[in-house]
Amino acid sequence: MPAQPQIMVDLQMEQYMPDPDLDVIARLIAQDPGLSGALLKIVNSPHYGLTSRITSIQKAVNLLGSRSVINLINAQSIRGEMSDETIVTLNRFWDTAQDVALTCLTLAKRIGSQANDEAYALGLFHDCGVPLMLKRFPDYMSVLEQAYAQAGPDCRVVDTENRVYNTNHAVVGYYTAKSWRLPEHLINAIANHHNALSIFRDDTNRNAPLKNLLAVLKMAEHICASYRVLGNQQDDHEWDSVGALVLDYVGLSDYDFENLRESIRELGVR
Repeated sequence: MPAQPQIMVDLQMEQYMPDPDLDVIARLIAQDPGLSGALLKIVNSPHYGLTSRITSIQKAVNLLGSRSVINLINAQSIRGEMSDETIVTLNRFWDTAQDVALTCLTLAKRIGSQANDEAYALGLFHDCGVPLMLKRFPDYMSVLEQAYAQAGPDCRVVDTENRVYNTNHAVVGYYTAKSWRLPEHLINAIANHHNALSIFRDDTNRNAPLKNLLAVLKMAEHICASYRVLGNQQDDHEWDSVGALVLDYVGLSDYDFENLRESIRELGVR
């Protein structure tokens, strides 16, 4: 997955400092899904022998140390340049990933239903299949816009992609997250992030960990207007279908959620 050019420039500048700051490097890496995924893939590998898989970029950077992290950055930087057109298109993905990740983190802190690191990671990685679909299918963004336009109770975003390509960005994201060795419940959330209506319609206690993750993500996507940035739509048809179920699950009224959304925007997260 391509890394953001500006992030790579900032990382290159930091690594050439007399004493590179690992905290600065970690903050920069955490803004980019591709770099973050590559980092977690290494630190969660059997070589490091961790008892459980981690999702914290800061912890991963500290475990690897400056030499290994800088080698990773340099390896990513030589993968080849992207055209200006590709960069402009991918900016929609990168901007959404960062915004949703930060909003997921803020929501997790506010409502306390999900670990902060995992909420951030899900926000950063949930659409990681999008740039890979775009790489394989040049017309992908127009199909994705069509998918958002047709989304509703009887049509998931991924249904339109399945009809055109026989696959979708959630499936590709699932396998990408699996290759990065992310925790299994996080991988499952990525695979199901456009299947939320079916999951929340089940009002039993089943799938509580999945619901906790997806509740934070769906609220964050709506607050960050992913439907507008990625889907080029004026209305969030997916949220219209699932929003009431999500808010009921987390115990928020519409009024509570609007106040929460406004406070997040005032913080500058969005």
